[in-house]
Amino acid sequence: MANEKRKMMTQEGYDELVRELKWREGEERERIKNDIVTARGFGDLSENAEYDAARNAQAENEARILQLKSDIENAEVHDSSKAVHGVIGIGATVRVKDKETGEELTWRIVGSNEADVPGGKISDLSPVGQALIDHRAGDVVTGTVEASGYTFTYEVLDVSRS
Repeated sequence: MANEKRKMMTQEGYDELVRELKWREGEERERIKNDIVTARGFGDLSENAEYDAARNAQAENEARILQLKSDIENAEVHDSSKAVHGVIGIGATVRVKDKETGEELTWRIVGSNEADVPGGKISDLSPVGQALIDHRAGDVVTGTVEASGYTFTYEVLDVSRS
């Protein structure tokens, strides 16, 4: 896992990974352990659906713990104090106007593991995120989402840091 590529992320994204890891290694592990003990009390393990479910939950939790540890180990937290004011980068909130529809959209640019499009967070590695990086208010940005063939043209209206 030490060979994995560094993953850029915001401080908030990093903190969330650490919180989830702590929860999974503590409270969640204990809950699953108790579920396994309870399910064992139901008798024959070969026909015990509760036991199977608890063991599956345990395996999923342990796999997620390994992934979180890897993500934390390979995290490169963006230092927002070094960000250039008014320039789009990780951690910036950007408001754009779709030149075709006139619709205004607002996104926060985050690391790839933090992306949540419905929540208004787009990855710096997404086609739109990549196109917006290093631009400023007033710039017109164009690009294409290769997977869908969608072509976009956005005017950058505002760039802020929150």
